Amino acid sequence: MDHHGADADLFARSWTALSEAVAGLSDEDFARPSGCTGWLVRDLVCHLVIDAQDVLITLATPSRQEPTRDAVTYWEVSGTPPTGDDPLDALTVRLAAAYQEPHLLKFHLDDVGSAAGRAALLADPAARVGTRDEVLTVADYLSVYVLEWTLHHLDLIAYLPDPEQPPAEGLTRSRELLERIAGSPFPAAFHDLDALLVGTGRRAPTEAERAELGDLAARLPLYLG
Repeated sequence: MDHHGADADLFARSWTALSEAVAGLSDEDFARPSGCTGWLVRDLVCHLVIDAQDVLITLATPSRQEPTRDAVTYWEVSGTPPTGDDPLDALTVRLAAAYQEPHLLKFHLDDVGSAAGRAALLADPAARVGTRDEVLTVADYLSVYVLEWTLHHLDLIAYLPDPEQPPAEGLTRSRELLERIAGSPFPAAFHDLDALLVGTGRRAPTEAERAELGDLAARLPLYLG
């Protein structure tokens, strides 16, 4: 499989794993906290519905312009952690509450997410698409969402008992992309999961990890938006 085909395949596998994790949630799980500040699991699942809609919209928004961003420069990187007070974050919470029944959120996510997954597999990886007033190749855009799905999978299971981790290949690819965003590799001793959690501020590094990070520790965490 060529690199472009691999992007679409890994996007699909990362999405499938995340959607299966949501499908396996109990009604009680929707009221648990997630790894996203200020959001319950139900709020995060609602955000995933919006993400899937964005994928569909973007893949249906072709562009003839030259790419202005790639999988690394797509992200707006901040050193300030999210507070959950952003107006769009607050809107997501209200929208999630409007679903009332968890099975309705599950259904909507499966419906829109399945369509987004099919669209990704059908898209020409070399084609260009527009999103957020920028232009990317489809391949770069799908790489962006491998990282997005992987991080939100970790957010989803942050407080769940017996969680199912994201695919190992997705963790590895996400770590590689995060290292490119950071401009430096993480120590080889870091597992992919730890690199992602520490690198994006989802947990604080231990003293030993901070020592291993060296100069990179001063540039972490990276909050991606």
